[in-house]
Amino acid sequence: MKLTQTTRKLYAVLGKRGGRILHGDLREGSTNFEVTAELPVVESFDFANEVRRQTSGLALPQLVFSGWEVLEIDPFWQPTTEEEYLHFGEKADTENRARKYMNSVRKRKGLRVEEKIVEFAEKQRTLTRNK
Repeated sequence: MKLTQTTRKLYAVLGKRGGRILHGDLREGSTNFEVTAELPVVESFDFANEVRRQTSGLALPQLVFSGWEVLEIDPFWQPTTEEEYLHFGEKADTENRARKYMNSVRKRKGLRVEEKIVEFAEKQRTLTRNK
């Protein structure tokens, strides 16, 4: 089955937000394409607006809570040995999904988040222009 441009954009938004598509098919007796997917609750904030923006208002999302799922990732894990760096490669340097979700909830609730404010101090510039 050939996907339309609107469906591709919907799948792209779901993929960017960590969603999983469970089912997608044409609705019987109409030209509507119905997609059933799972999306983390943290990623669902402003999801409807982004889907409408990406699909020019053609996709109409309906979010329904379906249950809890535990992430298998430890939010506090950091690679420490050379073997872990070799095994996980570049993924070891990026922030894991569980930590990202935990920090976004903490920020939203006004709790303390341990983040580096300055990563590359030698590359920072001032906002004012030197004349």
